[in-house]
Amino acid sequence: MSGEAFDGLQEFVEACKRIDDWREIENADWDEEIGALREVTGELIPDPPMLLFDNIKGYPAGFRVVGLLTASCKRAALALGLPVHEPRAKLSELASRKMREVKPIPPVEVAGGPVMDNVMTGEDVDLYRFPAPRYHAMDGGRYIGTGDCFINRDPETGFVNAGTYRMQVHDRGLLGLWMSPGQHGRQICQRHWERGRSCPVVATFGGDPLVFIASHNRIPWGSGELEFAGGLRQRPVEVIEGPVTGLPIPAHAEVAVEGEAPPPGEESRDEGPFGEWPGYYSGGTIGTGEPQPVIRVKAVYYRHNPIIHGDAPMWPGARRGGLEMGTGRGGVADLARAGIQDVVGVGRHLGYIRVVAIRQRYPGHAQQAARAVAAATRNGRWIVIVDEDIDPTNFTEVMWAMTTRAEPSRDIEILENCWSTPLDPLMPPEKRDSGDHTNSLAVFYAVRPFHRRDRFPKVSRSPRALRERMIEKYRSILPFPVP
Repeated sequence: MSGEAFDGLQEFVEACKRIDDWREIENADWDEEIGALREVTGELIPDPPMLLFDNIKGYPAGFRVVGLLTASCKRAALALGLPVHEPRAKLSELASRKMREVKPIPPVEVAGGPVMDNVMTGEDVDLYRFPAPRYHAMDGGRYIGTGDCFINRDPETGFVNAGTYRMQVHDRGLLGLWMSPGQHGRQICQRHWERGRSCPVVATFGGDPLVFIASHNRIPWGSGELEFAGGLRQRPVEVIEGPVTGLPIPAHAEVAVEGEAPPPGEESRDEGPFGEWPGYYSGGTIGTGEPQPVIRVKAVYYRHNPIIHGDAPMWPGARRGGLEMGTGRGGVADLARAGIQDVVGVGRHLGYIRVVAIRQRYPGHAQQAARAVAAATRNGRWIVIVDEDIDPTNFTEVMWAMTTRAEPSRDIEILENCWSTPLDPLMPPEKRDSGDHTNSLAVFYAVRPFHRRDRFPKVSRSPRALRERMIEKYRSILPFPVP
């Protein structure tokens, strides 16, 4: 199955059931159990099954949470409209190409959609109607916003941004919001706040997987995520003009809210703690020492039998995504725009390790690639440059290259004052408090030395194409994992 674009999450979940492994989990507790089962499944099972939670403790049947949505190679490929039975390395290459060759398509406004099946306004607004989980043991509350899309409009240019930021349920009609410094959504809010007014916002919690992919990747300022998602879909995202805010609401979202984010000096709340992607509790009030912004929810819309997309961070040893798409900063498209030639692929491991595979063309090519990655990297610790025969998404291959092609005394470089985040567990308190969110990066040049690359010992491993043929030929006899 390939080439299909899905209007909403429910349609995508049903398609996933037809092509890949999944499990329905009944009677799980929203308090820690959903989060723990997602994490242990992602950690221990290669290409883990999709988990669909129903009859959640304290909630009626039909109010569901889905976890590990695109954590398998097949489901990630399905979301992107790629052939689902290709090997992982081939799919990562196809995914990277699709992401960098997107031709944006603007959203189209429609009169209505499934998200308007049910409406709550005024005193009827109740966010506790939905089974928002508490994912980690020490989380400061329940988080409905993990696999979400936060939409606001820049007051100066009219640019509509869509981003993914964590959202905590504080009360029936109040959400907490954590946005790292520098994020586009926060910049837009700040422009409204500087004018002494609240920022109108829309947030969705589950929907078209390509809208989510666009919103949680770093699209350049001024390039709309809804337009980017339309390009990935090769047809427009259908949106409804929000009755309260005038902002676009994806018509096939599972749950959507409209409201406003007031200036923090007018209203804010302690937010978190929350288990973040480095594998530690960070950000929010414990990261800044200050209360964080809130969203006053004025209207809630939701589909019949809604599915909340549970995409809360897990410790880095658990899988969240089945493909490396080269979509973030330092991805294939970014490096091509920076003039770096012959980038074969990119990978990311344990949150902090960026890997770029290049086909070396000239002396200094590896160093040029490393600096381009460093300039575009946030939240990194290691940058590893490897040759084209290394799969940058395969951590074992990357470590092999580091141990056989990088001489520590010569091929490790330290870069200082690199862009980081207050979520970094190594960030000193004095730097976090001052807003100096920088760290160092270690660059490993795990490539054959350019001047003697032709005389470097030849690799004895079977060629990749031959290995793939043997896996397919003998899969019925040997327990090879399904790609």
